[in-house]
Amino acid sequence: MPMTEQATGAHHPQPRPRSGGQQSAPEQVTGAQSLIRSLEEVGAETVFGIPGGAILPAYDPLMDSQRVRHVLVRHEQGAGHAATGYAQATGKVGVCMATSGPGATNLVTPIADAHMDSVPLVAITGQVASKAIGTDAFQEADIVGISMPITKHNFLVTNADDIPRTIAEAFHIASTGRPGPVLVDIAKDALQNRTTFSWPPAHDLPGYRPVTKPHAKQIREAARLITQAKKPVLYVGGGVLKANATAELKVLAELTGAPVTTTLMALGAFPDSHPLHVGMPGMHGAVTAVTALQKADLIVALGARFDDRVTGKLESFAPHAKIVHADIDPAEIGKNRAADVPIVGDAREVLADLVQAVQKEHSEGNAGDYTAWWKDLNRWRETYPLGYDQPDNGSLSPQQVIERIGQLAPEGTIFAAGVGQHQMWAAHYIQYEKPATWLNSGGAGTMGYAVPAAMGAKAGRPERTVWAIDGDGCFQMTNQELTTCSLNNIPIKVAIINNGALGMVRQWQTLFYNQRYSNTVLHSGPEADGKQPSAGTRVPDFVKLSEAMGCYAIRCDSPDDLDKVIEEANSINDRPVVIDFIVHEDAMVWPMVAAGTSNDTIMAARDVRPDFGDNEDD
Repeated sequence: MPMTEQATGAHHPQPRPRSGGQQSAPEQVTGAQSLIRSLEEVGAETVFGIPGGAILPAYDPLMDSQRVRHVLVRHEQGAGHAATGYAQATGKVGVCMATSGPGATNLVTPIADAHMDSVPLVAITGQVASKAIGTDAFQEADIVGISMPITKHNFLVTNADDIPRTIAEAFHIASTGRPGPVLVDIAKDALQNRTTFSWPPAHDLPGYRPVTKPHAKQIREAARLITQAKKPVLYVGGGVLKANATAELKVLAELTGAPVTTTLMALGAFPDSHPLHVGMPGMHGAVTAVTALQKADLIVALGARFDDRVTGKLESFAPHAKIVHADIDPAEIGKNRAADVPIVGDAREVLADLVQAVQKEHSEGNAGDYTAWWKDLNRWRETYPLGYDQPDNGSLSPQQVIERIGQLAPEGTIFAAGVGQHQMWAAHYIQYEKPATWLNSGGAGTMGYAVPAAMGAKAGRPERTVWAIDGDGCFQMTNQELTTCSLNNIPIKVAIINNGALGMVRQWQTLFYNQRYSNTVLHSGPEADGKQPSAGTRVPDFVKLSEAMGCYAIRCDSPDDLDKVIEEANSINDRPVVIDFIVHEDAMVWPMVAAGTSNDTIMAARDVRPDFGDNEDD
């Protein structure tokens, strides 16, 4: 992000010096020592990383730090996702560290993931010596250039004197405004050279002025539209969570009586059980949520970005709705859908001001009447509820597995999901009542996210139970981090929803490719007939693999054993637990809007198109 971008409001407190604000006396240290001291001062408590040649100087003083815990991961991608999970679960800045070249490029996927989902992340990479930059030196990669499109900002440090200021600025940029990843690439000689260290350094960010306070006139106009609307919807995105604005959201929703729909990134921002909640919108959203947006005459978008997975075919999305769009990032407003009332500001401040403005409207006798609207919404809710069928052959239903994990989990459990069918089932069949209990890769859709993100979440919130809901495809991308969990006392729990296939891709092949299952079977080679093998002949054997990494592992393939194994997993807290759930391979995610089509074509189940009548007001 260019430094002149008017990026976004204060979602997390600006890092404060541990010394209470007093300038510390300059002292002679190496650049590497300065880096670790700087991390201590900005409040970094956990760093996920792997040493290598260019970053090695930093690992020597890191060994002596009493305030920064380093977790040695098994792959840099795991370090990045763990830092993301840590940030999402705690609200703090996540930190990962890697060496130059392939170490840095292995961070590209989690950095891109954090960028898409607006996660505060600082990635620190070693770089070859400054005189060797540009010479194709051993393990050299231009990670600043590579990461420029997927970071909020990045830095190349070649002077040891610049390290404290750069670290302070990186944490400030990552955690304020619209959060996002910041990369700090440090040349090896800058880490080795001598410098002076003092804290706090002066920030030098003249073009960075996040706007947090919304314009009063726009707030008043939004409140007026809310009270005049007949069919409003509060369309809530992940920005509400990042602004810590869930209490204000609840007040506004109950004050107005408008229905609330929470996106995949916003689950937990508004209680699933609340009567005003109509579900998750989008390609696999609840029928009521999708249809409410389509039929609305006013959409109040709060920290949401009109993503294509929510809108479907953009030209046909919510054709009769006026749009109030509030976002911390002015670049998002009008990007996909023109806004009738654009509001730039921090979601918490926007919601607080909206509450006051709506209360003023009410005091003047202007209150919305949504009686007819709720009659329609409730009819759709009753007619097209979320649900699933039990397999005829007595095998495990993946939806039931995930539902029971949610029902049997201790209060406050954090759930991290991979990407695919199991992600959508976890979004639908686990109840999210509080913020920071649902972690997933929404924008990038990164397979392999769940296990390291759960590891990061557990490292940051050790008092909480953390479940990773993973697929057998996702699990095979990053399961090596279970070794990290075992050796670092990070006892996460992993549910592998094992259908022997790349499930979501297989679902598309079933629906759109005449059931030609090209390269989606995972449990056997190309010569196989595609039939499900017995649990003991699957390759790999996830139970043996997990045991080899120091986990307690169980296999479950019968509904009769479901509750018993989940309760057993919940009772074990001294090491990671993995359950290999052998589930029915033909289960599909419903509802569904086919990619590129209008949300009006939503299917509640296969060959089941909801009938809303011909009346546009129906």
